[in-house]
Amino acid sequence: MREHTLKREQVLPFPVDEVFAFFAEPTNLEAITPGWLRFRILTPEPIRMEAGALIRYTLRWRGLPLSWTTRIETWDPPNGFVDAQLRGPYRLWEHAHSFEPVAGGTLARDVVRYALPFGVLGQLARAGWVRADLEAIFDYRALRVAELLETRET
Repeated sequence: MREHTLKREQVLPFPVDEVFAFFAEPTNLEAITPGWLRFRILTPEPIRMEAGALIRYTLRWRGLPLSWTTRIETWDPPNGFVDAQLRGPYRLWEHAHSFEPVAGGTLARDVVRYALPFGVLGQLARAGWVRADLEAIFDYRALRVAELLETRET
């Protein structure tokens, strides 16, 4: 299994508690995911976020309908949390979110470890589409998170 890592960092001009609370609210995931993915949470609300919590959702990637289930592996407010795919399109998906106070606000860090199924075909898909799509998704997230947190302040 060939494992890959996507890392992103963003300084948000808000206190750690506020940034953590934003990311800890599952419904915000729909708001920070690009519309072209048609992302929808299936788990009924309210979702109690804690270690062991399961979240089911659906999305469309390049027209292909996908179901996904993640579990919250670690929950450490307001420092961060880790979610991992139990069922979905990846062979491995582990997304660590961490939040750290810095001058001017909070450093929000995402580290995603992932691997694709299908051996060589999966690697070709990564080179052709998956890597670029993940970059675009996380670029969009960074913009939307900043916008939505700013909106909450006004």
